[in-house]
Amino acid sequence: MTTVEHGEVFGALADPTRRQVLDLLAARGEASATAIAAQMPVSRPAVIKHLAVLDRAGLVEARRRGREVLYTVRPGPLDSASRWLAGVASEWDERLAALKRLAEDR
Repeated sequence: MTTVEHGEVFGALADPTRRQVLDLLAARGEASATAIAAQMPVSRPAVIKHLAVLDRAGLVEARRRGREVLYTVRPGPLDSASRWLAGVASEWDERLAALKRLAEDR
């Protein structure tokens, strides 16, 4: 995953409503925008807009069942972003350990 794609994921996750939508979908497995909106303090059109952002970031997948569109969480982009963050954390841990060694040697 590229830095731009990570930016899309982090941008989508920056909004608390979108995180709540992801949490609901993770708990239910799949749900329609109507079912999600019924459990949230926002309208169905607002939920659809949030789902569109999550879809562009690759975090949800939509499938049509009759007249209904059902959404599910796609964990791949979250896993990739998590691995990237772990790598950044590891680099900083190494840098901080090197600084600590320098400070202790003086």
